[in-house]
Amino acid sequence: MSKFGDLVDANIPVLLDFFTEWNEQSTAMHPVLRDVAAALGDKAKVIKIDVDKNKELSEALRVKGLPTLMIYKDGEMKWRQSGEQDANTLISLVQQYV
Repeated sequence: MSKFGDLVDANIPVLLDFFTEWNEQSTAMHPVLRDVAAALGDKAKVIKIDVDKNKELSEALRVKGLPTLMIYKDGEMKWRQSGEQDANTLISLVQQYV
């Protein structure tokens, strides 16, 4: 869990995508997140977290629906939503915290 703290305690926004490979909506988000990462460059981080490999973290953050997206900045959750989002929506959300 301390690694997670280090991950989200950045002074730039961190967009987290909680997913599984067997969930269709989760895998549909992969190309969208690539576009978001490319558009934001080094102004933000985009990190995918497989809930099957990170059960403890997923339970601690009460991740139920997939995909679940979160934005952290300076160690604090700023935004969270479950379900698919389009790239433009995510880019504008993250840019609020740049």
